[in-house]
Amino acid sequence: MTSSSPKRQLNGIAREPHGLAGYMMRVADVAGWASFGPDRSKRCRGHAARHPLPASQRLVAIHELPDGQMSSSCSSATVGGGTLFDSHSSGKAPARASALGTFVSSEQVAVHRGLAEFRGGRPVLFLAREPFVAMPIDGCDQRLLQAFRQTFNTAPLQLAITARRAAALGIKTKGPVTLHLKEEAEVSEILSLAASSSVTRPLDASRARPTILAGIDLAKLAGRLPAVLIADADSAISCALVQLEATAVSVFREQLIRSLSIAASSVIPLEGTDAAQFVVFRNAIGSGHAAIVIGEPNLSNPVLVRIHSACLTGDVFGSRRCDCGDQLKLAISRMRSTGGILLYLDQEGRGLGLLNKIRAYSLQDSGLDTIDANMTLGFEDDERDYLVAARMLQLLGCKRVMLLTNNPAKLADLSRAGIEICGRVPLQVSITTKNRRYLATMARRAGHRLDHVWE
Repeated sequence: MTSSSPKRQLNGIAREPHGLAGYMMRVADVAGWASFGPDRSKRCRGHAARHPLPASQRLVAIHELPDGQMSSSCSSATVGGGTLFDSHSSGKAPARASALGTFVSSEQVAVHRGLAEFRGGRPVLFLAREPFVAMPIDGCDQRLLQAFRQTFNTAPLQLAITARRAAALGIKTKGPVTLHLKEEAEVSEILSLAASSSVTRPLDASRARPTILAGIDLAKLAGRLPAVLIADADSAISCALVQLEATAVSVFREQLIRSLSIAASSVIPLEGTDAAQFVVFRNAIGSGHAAIVIGEPNLSNPVLVRIHSACLTGDVFGSRRCDCGDQLKLAISRMRSTGGILLYLDQEGRGLGLLNKIRAYSLQDSGLDTIDANMTLGFEDDERDYLVAARMLQLLGCKRVMLLTNNPAKLADLSRAGIEICGRVPLQVSITTKNRRYLATMARRAGHRLDHVWE
Protein backbone atom coordinates (compact mmCIF):
# COMPACT_ATOMS: atom_id res chain seq x y z
CA MET A 1 0.00 0.00 0.00
CA THR A 2 1.42 3.40 -0.95
CA SER A 3 1.69 6.35 1.40
CA SER A 4 -1.01 8.15 -0.58
CA SER A 5 -3.65 5.69 0.57
CA PRO A 6 -6.30 7.46 2.71
CA LYS A 7 -6.35 4.62 5.22
CA ARG A 8 -2.58 4.65 5.50
CA GLN A 9 -2.56 8.39 6.04
CA LEU A 10 -5.29 8.17 8.66
CA ASN A 11 -3.49 5.37 10.50
CA GLY A 12 -0.32 7.39 10.39
CA ILE A 13 -2.05 10.31 12.07
CA ALA A 14 -3.43 8.00 14.73
CA ARG A 15 0.00 6.56 15.53
CA GLU A 16 2.06 9.71 15.88
CA PRO A 17 2.18 11.33 18.30
CA HIS A 18 0.66 9.14 21.03
CA GLY A 19 -1.65 9.88 23.97
CA LEU A 20 -3.78 12.89 24.73
CA ALA A 21 -1.17 15.31 23.41
CA GLY A 22 -1.42 13.59 20.04
CA TYR A 23 -5.19 13.53 20.39
CA MET A 24 -5.22 17.27 21.03
CA MET A 25 -3.06 17.85 17.97
CA ARG A 26 -5.44 15.79 15.88
CA VAL A 27 -8.36 17.77 17.33
CA ALA A 28 -6.57 20.94 16.25
CA ASP A 29 -6.08 19.44 12.80
CA VAL A 30 -9.79 18.66 12.62
CA ALA A 31 -10.62 22.22 13.61
CA GLY A 32 -8.31 23.41 10.83
CA TRP A 33 -10.35 21.66 8.15
CA ALA A 34 -13.62 21.33 9.99
CA SER A 35 -15.55 23.33 7.39
CA PHE A 36 -15.07 23.96 3.72
CA GLY A 37 -13.67 27.21 2.40
CA PRO A 38 -11.71 30.08 3.91
CA ASP A 39 -14.41 30.94 6.46
CA ARG A 40 -14.26 27.58 8.20
CA SER A 41 -13.23 28.97 11.59
CA LYS A 42 -16.17 31.36 11.50
CA ARG A 43 -18.56 28.50 10.79
CA CYS A 44 -17.35 26.40 13.70
CA ARG A 45 -16.80 29.10 16.31
CA GLY A 46 -19.54 29.00 18.90
CA HIS A 47 -21.20 26.23 16.92
CA ALA A 48 -21.95 24.02 19.93
CA ALA A 49 -23.66 26.75 21.87
CA ARG A 50 -26.04 27.75 19.04
CA HIS A 51 -26.74 24.41 17.40
CA PRO A 52 -30.50 23.76 17.11
CA LEU A 53 -30.17 19.99 17.57
CA PRO A 54 -29.23 18.11 20.76
CA ALA A 55 -25.75 16.63 20.93
CA SER A 56 -27.07 13.12 20.41
CA GLN A 57 -28.37 14.06 16.96
CA ARG A 58 -25.20 15.71 15.67
CA LEU A 59 -22.36 14.00 13.90
CA VAL A 60 -19.04 15.30 12.66
CA ALA A 61 -19.45 13.96 9.15
CA ILE A 62 -16.22 12.63 7.61
CA HIS A 63 -15.98 12.58 3.82
CA GLU A 64 -13.28 10.87 1.77
CA LEU A 65 -12.28 13.02 -1.17
CA PRO A 66 -11.19 11.60 -4.53
CA ASP A 67 -7.55 12.61 -4.03
CA GLY A 68 -7.33 10.58 -0.84
CA GLN A 69 -7.56 13.53 1.56
CA MET A 70 -9.89 13.46 4.52
CA SER A 71 -12.33 16.26 5.23
CA SER A 72 -14.73 16.89 8.07
CA SER A 73 -17.80 19.05 8.44
CA CYS A 74 -19.33 20.35 11.63
CA SER A 75 -22.68 20.65 9.89
CA SER A 76 -25.68 18.80 11.25
CA ALA A 77 -26.54 15.19 10.54
CA THR A 78 -29.98 14.39 11.84
CA VAL A 79 -30.03 10.76 12.87
CA GLY A 80 -33.13 8.82 11.95
CA GLY A 81 -34.89 11.70 10.27
CA GLY A 82 -32.56 14.06 8.36
CA THR A 83 -29.85 13.92 5.75
CA LEU A 84 -27.22 11.54 7.03
CA PHE A 85 -26.00 10.19 3.71
CA ASP A 86 -24.99 12.01 0.52
CA SER A 87 -27.58 12.57 -2.19
CA HIS A 88 -26.04 9.86 -4.37
CA SER A 89 -26.71 7.16 -1.73
CA SER A 90 -29.07 4.34 -2.56
CA GLY A 91 -32.77 4.33 -1.74
CA LYS A 92 -32.00 2.29 1.35
CA ALA A 93 -30.41 5.31 2.99
CA PRO A 94 -33.47 6.36 5.07
CA ALA A 95 -33.83 2.85 6.50
CA ARG A 96 -30.12 2.72 7.25
CA ALA A 97 -30.29 6.12 8.91
CA SER A 98 -33.21 5.00 11.05
CA ALA A 99 -31.35 1.85 12.11
CA LEU A 100 -28.23 3.88 12.86
CA GLY A 101 -30.32 6.10 15.11
CA THR A 102 -30.66 3.13 17.47
CA PHE A 103 -26.95 3.45 18.23
CA VAL A 104 -26.29 7.19 18.11
CA SER A 105 -29.50 9.17 18.65
CA SER A 106 -29.92 8.88 22.41
CA GLU A 107 -28.60 11.53 24.77
CA GLN A 108 -27.63 8.65 27.03
CA VAL A 109 -25.41 7.24 24.28
CA ALA A 110 -23.63 10.59 24.25
CA VAL A 111 -23.04 10.34 28.01
CA HIS A 112 -21.75 6.79 27.55
CA ARG A 113 -19.25 8.07 25.01
CA GLY A 114 -18.29 10.95 27.28
CA LEU A 115 -17.70 8.45 30.07
CA ALA A 116 -15.31 6.51 27.85
CA GLU A 117 -13.44 9.75 27.09
CA PHE A 118 -13.09 10.59 30.79
CA ARG A 119 -11.88 7.08 31.56
CA GLY A 120 -9.24 7.63 28.92
CA GLY A 121 -8.30 11.01 30.41
CA ARG A 122 -9.58 12.98 27.43
CA PRO A 123 -11.67 16.20 27.36
CA VAL A 124 -15.41 16.34 26.69
CA LEU A 125 -17.62 19.21 25.54
CA PHE A 126 -20.63 19.81 27.82
CA LEU A 127 -23.54 21.60 26.18
CA ALA A 128 -25.43 24.12 28.30
CA ARG A 129 -26.41 27.78 28.23
CA GLU A 130 -22.70 28.41 28.74
CA PRO A 131 -20.99 25.37 27.18
CA PHE A 132 -17.66 24.26 28.60
CA VAL A 133 -14.91 21.70 28.07
CA ALA A 134 -13.89 19.53 31.03
CA MET A 135 -11.10 17.01 31.59
CA PRO A 136 -10.26 14.99 34.74
CA ILE A 137 -7.13 16.16 36.55
CA ASP A 138 -6.81 12.66 38.03
CA GLY A 139 -4.51 10.73 35.70
CA CYS A 140 -3.19 13.84 33.98
CA ASP A 141 0.54 14.43 33.58
CA GLN A 142 2.53 17.54 32.72
CA ARG A 143 2.54 16.81 28.99
CA LEU A 144 -1.24 16.42 28.87
CA LEU A 145 -1.72 19.52 31.01
CA GLN A 146 0.35 21.54 28.56
CA ALA A 147 -1.63 20.07 25.65
CA PHE A 148 -4.88 21.16 27.32
CA ARG A 149 -3.50 24.68 27.82
CA GLN A 150 -2.32 25.01 24.26
CA THR A 151 -5.38 23.46 22.67
CA PHE A 152 -7.96 25.59 24.44
CA ASN A 153 -5.82 28.70 24.99
CA THR A 154 -6.69 28.51 28.66
CA ALA A 155 -4.54 30.73 30.87
CA PRO A 156 -4.88 30.78 33.74
CA LEU A 157 -6.29 27.30 34.23
CA GLN A 158 -9.44 26.64 36.26
CA LEU A 159 -10.12 23.61 38.45
CA ALA A 160 -13.69 22.75 39.42
CA ILE A 161 -14.14 20.95 42.75
CA THR A 162 -17.07 19.81 44.89
CA ALA A 163 -18.45 21.63 47.91
CA ARG A 164 -17.02 18.84 50.10
CA ARG A 165 -13.51 19.42 48.74
CA ALA A 166 -13.96 23.18 49.05
CA ALA A 167 -14.85 22.76 52.73
CA ALA A 168 -11.68 20.72 53.23
CA LEU A 169 -9.77 23.68 51.78
CA GLY A 170 -11.49 26.11 54.15
CA ILE A 171 -13.94 27.52 51.60
CA LYS A 172 -17.55 27.82 52.78
CA THR A 173 -19.96 27.03 49.96
CA LYS A 174 -23.09 25.03 49.18
CA GLY A 175 -22.16 24.19 45.59
CA PRO A 176 -19.20 23.51 43.32
CA VAL A 177 -16.29 25.94 43.31
CA THR A 178 -13.86 26.99 40.60
CA LEU A 179 -10.25 27.54 41.62
CA HIS A 180 -8.29 29.95 39.43
CA LEU A 181 -4.78 28.54 39.10
CA LYS A 182 -1.46 30.22 38.51
CA GLU A 183 -0.35 30.30 34.90
CA GLU A 184 2.74 28.26 35.77
CA ALA A 185 0.85 25.70 37.93
CA GLU A 186 2.08 22.13 37.42
CA VAL A 187 0.16 18.87 37.71
CA SER A 188 1.48 18.05 41.19
CA GLU A 189 0.29 21.41 42.50
CA ILE A 190 -3.16 21.02 40.93
CA LEU A 191 -3.53 17.46 42.22
CA SER A 192 -2.73 18.66 45.73
CA LEU A 193 -5.65 21.09 45.43
CA ALA A 194 -7.86 18.14 44.48
CA ALA A 195 -6.73 15.59 47.04
CA SER A 196 -4.16 16.74 49.61
CA SER A 197 -5.10 16.86 53.28
CA SER A 198 -3.28 20.14 53.76
CA VAL A 199 -3.00 23.14 51.40
CA THR A 200 -1.35 26.25 52.85
CA ARG A 201 -1.06 28.59 49.85
CA PRO A 202 -3.71 31.29 49.24
CA LEU A 203 -6.59 30.28 46.96
CA ASP A 204 -8.42 32.31 44.32
CA ALA A 205 -11.88 30.77 44.30
CA SER A 206 -15.28 31.66 42.88
CA ARG A 207 -18.66 29.97 42.76
CA ALA A 208 -18.97 27.64 39.76
CA ARG A 209 -22.11 27.60 37.66
CA PRO A 210 -24.33 24.61 38.56
CA THR A 211 -23.86 22.85 35.20
CA ILE A 212 -20.20 22.28 36.11
CA LEU A 213 -21.48 19.53 38.41
CA ALA A 214 -22.12 17.43 35.31
CA GLY A 215 -18.38 17.30 34.62
CA ILE A 216 -17.61 16.45 38.24
CA ASP A 217 -20.30 13.74 38.32
CA LEU A 218 -18.98 12.20 35.10
CA ALA A 219 -15.51 12.09 36.69
CA LYS A 220 -17.00 10.14 39.61
CA LEU A 221 -18.66 7.69 37.24
CA ALA A 222 -15.30 7.24 35.50
CA GLY A 223 -13.63 6.32 38.80
CA ARG A 224 -11.62 9.55 38.91
CA LEU A 225 -11.30 12.16 41.63
CA PRO A 226 -14.25 14.60 41.53
CA ALA A 227 -12.16 17.49 40.17
CA VAL A 228 -11.95 18.62 36.54
CA LEU A 229 -10.03 21.16 34.51
CA ILE A 230 -12.39 23.65 32.86
CA ALA A 231 -12.10 25.62 29.62
CA ASP A 232 -14.60 27.82 27.79
CA ALA A 233 -16.12 26.24 24.68
CA ASP A 234 -15.68 29.20 22.36
CA SER A 235 -13.10 27.63 20.08
CA ALA A 236 -13.52 25.94 16.71
CA ILE A 237 -11.57 23.06 18.23
CA SER A 238 -14.45 22.19 20.55
CA CYS A 239 -16.65 20.91 17.74
CA ALA A 240 -14.28 17.96 17.24
CA LEU A 241 -14.79 16.67 20.81
CA VAL A 242 -17.35 14.19 22.10
CA GLN A 243 -20.36 16.30 23.04
CA LEU A 244 -23.12 15.73 25.55
CA GLU A 245 -25.89 17.68 27.24
CA ALA A 246 -24.86 18.63 30.77
CA THR A 247 -28.33 17.79 32.08
CA ALA A 248 -28.11 14.26 30.67
CA VAL A 249 -25.51 13.05 33.18
CA SER A 250 -27.87 12.89 36.17
CA VAL A 251 -30.50 11.19 34.03
CA PHE A 252 -27.87 8.67 32.94
CA ARG A 253 -27.23 7.72 36.57
CA GLU A 254 -30.93 7.05 37.11
CA GLN A 255 -31.22 5.01 33.95
CA LEU A 256 -28.26 2.85 34.94
CA ILE A 257 -30.40 1.24 37.62
CA ARG A 258 -33.28 0.63 35.21
CA SER A 259 -30.87 -0.84 32.68
CA LEU A 260 -29.85 -3.62 35.08
CA SER A 261 -30.63 -7.14 33.88
CA ILE A 262 -29.63 -10.71 34.63
CA ALA A 263 -26.74 -11.69 32.38
CA ALA A 264 -25.75 -15.20 33.54
CA SER A 265 -26.13 -17.70 36.38
CA SER A 266 -24.52 -20.92 37.52
CA VAL A 267 -24.47 -23.24 40.56
CA ILE A 268 -21.15 -22.97 42.41
CA PRO A 269 -20.53 -25.06 45.56
CA LEU A 270 -19.19 -23.02 48.48
CA GLU A 271 -17.43 -24.10 51.63
CA GLY A 272 -20.11 -25.59 53.85
CA THR A 273 -22.86 -25.65 51.19
CA ASP A 274 -23.24 -27.24 47.76
CA ALA A 275 -26.39 -25.29 46.91
CA ALA A 276 -25.28 -21.79 45.94
CA GLN A 277 -26.34 -20.17 42.71
CA PHE A 278 -24.37 -17.18 41.43
CA VAL A 279 -26.49 -14.75 39.43
CA VAL A 280 -24.55 -12.00 37.63
CA PHE A 281 -26.20 -8.73 36.64
CA ARG A 282 -25.09 -6.21 34.06
CA ASN A 283 -26.08 -2.58 33.47
CA ALA A 284 -25.62 -0.26 30.49
CA ILE A 285 -21.93 0.34 31.21
CA GLY A 286 -21.11 -3.25 32.10
CA SER A 287 -20.83 -2.96 35.90
CA GLY A 288 -21.06 -6.42 37.40
CA HIS A 289 -23.18 -6.84 40.52
CA ALA A 290 -23.93 -10.39 41.69
CA ALA A 291 -26.49 -12.23 43.79
CA ILE A 292 -25.52 -15.45 45.59
CA VAL A 293 -28.66 -17.44 46.29
CA ILE A 294 -27.83 -19.85 49.10
CA GLY A 295 -30.04 -22.87 49.62
CA GLU A 296 -33.63 -22.65 48.41
CA PRO A 297 -35.24 -19.58 50.00
CA ASN A 298 -39.04 -19.51 49.88
CA LEU A 299 -39.89 -16.26 48.05
CA SER A 300 -43.47 -16.36 49.33
CA ASN A 301 -42.08 -15.67 52.82
CA PRO A 302 -39.66 -12.97 53.99
CA VAL A 303 -36.19 -13.91 52.75
CA LEU A 304 -32.98 -13.43 54.71
CA VAL A 305 -30.99 -10.90 52.64
CA ARG A 306 -27.55 -9.36 53.03
CA ILE A 307 -26.48 -6.34 50.94
CA HIS A 308 -22.69 -6.43 50.85
CA SER A 309 -20.49 -3.90 49.05
CA ALA A 310 -17.34 -5.35 47.52
CA CYS A 311 -14.21 -4.98 49.65
CA LEU A 312 -11.13 -6.44 48.03
CA THR A 313 -8.92 -5.77 51.03
CA GLY A 314 -11.33 -7.26 53.57
CA ASP A 315 -13.25 -9.94 51.64
CA VAL A 316 -10.27 -11.43 49.81
CA PHE A 317 -7.16 -10.56 51.80
CA GLY A 318 -8.59 -10.46 55.31
CA SER A 319 -7.81 -6.84 56.12
CA ARG A 320 -8.20 -6.08 59.82
CA ARG A 321 -8.80 -2.41 59.07
CA CYS A 322 -12.55 -2.99 58.55
CA ASP A 323 -15.12 -5.66 59.44
CA CYS A 324 -16.22 -6.39 55.85
CA GLY A 325 -14.66 -9.83 55.48
CA ASP A 326 -15.97 -10.98 58.86
CA GLN A 327 -19.48 -9.72 58.05
CA LEU A 328 -19.44 -11.56 54.71
CA LYS A 329 -18.51 -14.87 56.34
CA LEU A 330 -21.05 -14.43 59.13
CA ALA A 331 -23.85 -13.63 56.67
CA ILE A 332 -23.13 -16.73 54.58
CA SER A 333 -22.99 -18.96 57.66
CA ARG A 334 -26.38 -17.72 58.83
CA MET A 335 -27.93 -18.44 55.45
CA ARG A 336 -26.71 -22.03 55.29
CA SER A 337 -29.52 -23.34 57.49
CA THR A 338 -32.41 -21.11 56.41
CA GLY A 339 -31.42 -20.12 52.87
CA GLY A 340 -31.04 -16.55 51.75
CA ILE A 341 -29.77 -14.09 49.16
CA LEU A 342 -26.47 -12.25 49.38
CA LEU A 343 -26.27 -9.22 47.08
CA TYR A 344 -22.62 -8.48 46.28
CA LEU A 345 -22.46 -4.92 44.94
CA ASP A 346 -19.70 -3.43 42.81
CA GLN A 347 -19.37 -0.44 45.16
CA GLU A 348 -15.86 -0.75 46.59
CA GLY A 349 -14.86 1.75 49.25
CA ARG A 350 -18.43 2.94 49.98
CA GLY A 351 -18.79 3.76 46.30
CA LEU A 352 -15.41 5.48 45.76
CA GLY A 353 -13.77 2.59 43.91
CA LEU A 354 -10.59 0.76 44.88
CA LEU A 355 -8.13 3.48 43.84
CA ASN A 356 -9.86 6.27 45.76
CA LYS A 357 -10.43 3.94 48.70
CA ILE A 358 -6.67 3.43 49.01
CA ARG A 359 -6.20 7.19 48.71
CA ALA A 360 -8.66 7.60 51.59
CA TYR A 361 -6.71 5.00 53.59
CA SER A 362 -3.59 7.09 53.07
CA LEU A 363 -5.37 10.14 54.48
CA GLN A 364 -6.50 8.04 57.45
CA ASP A 365 -2.87 7.14 58.05
CA SER A 366 -2.24 10.86 58.54
CA GLY A 367 -4.95 11.11 61.21
CA LEU A 368 -8.32 11.60 59.48
CA ASP A 369 -11.20 9.25 60.21
CA THR A 370 -12.92 7.27 57.44
CA ILE A 371 -15.65 9.87 56.84
CA ASP A 372 -13.39 12.93 56.83
CA ALA A 373 -10.98 11.12 54.51
CA ASN A 374 -13.71 10.54 51.90
CA MET A 375 -14.91 14.14 52.10
CA THR A 376 -11.35 15.51 51.92
CA LEU A 377 -11.08 13.82 48.51
CA GLY A 378 -14.24 15.65 47.44
CA PHE A 379 -16.67 12.74 47.82
CA GLU A 380 -19.69 12.37 50.07
CA ASP A 381 -19.04 10.29 53.18
CA ASP A 382 -20.91 7.43 51.45
CA GLU A 383 -21.40 7.39 47.67
CA ARG A 384 -23.34 4.12 47.53
CA ASP A 385 -26.84 3.77 46.11
CA TYR A 386 -28.87 0.83 47.41
CA LEU A 387 -31.64 1.29 44.86
CA VAL A 388 -29.59 -1.04 42.66
CA ALA A 389 -30.00 -3.70 45.34
CA ALA A 390 -33.76 -3.22 45.24
CA ARG A 391 -33.71 -3.64 41.47
CA MET A 392 -31.75 -6.89 41.83
CA LEU A 393 -34.26 -8.25 44.33
CA GLN A 394 -37.14 -7.33 42.03
CA LEU A 395 -35.49 -9.16 39.13
CA LEU A 396 -35.07 -12.21 41.38
CA GLY A 397 -38.74 -12.06 42.39
CA CYS A 398 -37.99 -11.24 46.03
CA LYS A 399 -40.37 -8.65 47.50
CA ARG A 400 -40.20 -9.26 51.27
CA VAL A 401 -36.95 -9.37 53.23
CA MET A 402 -35.36 -9.81 56.61
CA LEU A 403 -32.27 -7.64 56.21
CA LEU A 404 -28.93 -8.58 57.72
CA THR A 405 -27.46 -5.13 58.39
CA ASN A 406 -26.29 -2.54 60.88
CA ASN A 407 -26.84 0.29 58.38
CA PRO A 408 -30.23 2.12 58.47
CA ALA A 409 -29.61 3.61 55.00
CA LYS A 410 -30.06 0.18 53.45
CA LEU A 411 -33.44 -0.22 55.12
CA ALA A 412 -34.58 3.20 53.93
CA ASP A 413 -33.51 2.75 50.29
CA LEU A 414 -35.08 -0.70 49.93
CA SER A 415 -38.33 0.50 51.49
CA ARG A 416 -38.37 3.56 49.20
CA ALA A 417 -38.02 1.24 46.19
CA GLY A 418 -41.01 -0.89 47.19
CA ILE A 419 -39.30 -3.78 48.97
CA GLU A 420 -41.15 -4.76 52.14
CA ILE A 421 -38.86 -4.77 55.18
CA CYS A 422 -40.12 -7.42 57.58
CA GLY A 423 -37.29 -7.06 60.06
CA ARG A 424 -33.63 -6.30 60.66
CA VAL A 425 -31.07 -8.85 61.82
CA PRO A 426 -27.89 -7.28 63.26
CA LEU A 427 -24.44 -8.48 62.23
CA GLN A 428 -22.04 -8.13 65.13
CA VAL A 429 -18.47 -9.25 64.53
CA SER A 430 -15.41 -9.14 66.73
CA ILE A 431 -13.92 -5.77 67.57
CA THR A 432 -10.15 -5.52 67.46
CA THR A 433 -7.58 -2.83 68.10
CA LYS A 434 -7.25 -2.49 64.31
CA ASN A 435 -10.93 -1.91 63.44
CA ARG A 436 -12.26 -0.24 66.61
CA ARG A 437 -11.60 3.30 65.34
CA TYR A 438 -13.38 2.58 62.05
CA LEU A 439 -16.40 0.98 63.71
CA ALA A 440 -16.67 3.73 66.32
CA THR A 441 -16.66 6.36 63.58
CA MET A 442 -19.41 4.57 61.63
CA ALA A 443 -21.51 4.25 64.79
CA ARG A 444 -21.01 7.84 65.96
CA ARG A 445 -21.10 9.71 62.63
CA ALA A 446 -22.90 7.44 60.12
CA GLY A 447 -25.61 6.13 62.44
CA HIS A 448 -24.68 2.44 62.13
CA ARG A 449 -26.24 0.37 64.88
CA LEU A 450 -23.13 -0.95 66.59
CA ASP A 451 -23.96 -0.85 70.28
CA HIS A 452 -21.34 -3.51 71.04
CA VAL A 453 -18.63 -1.02 70.07
CA TRP A 454 -19.22 0.87 73.33
CA GLU A 455 -19.36 -2.22 75.57
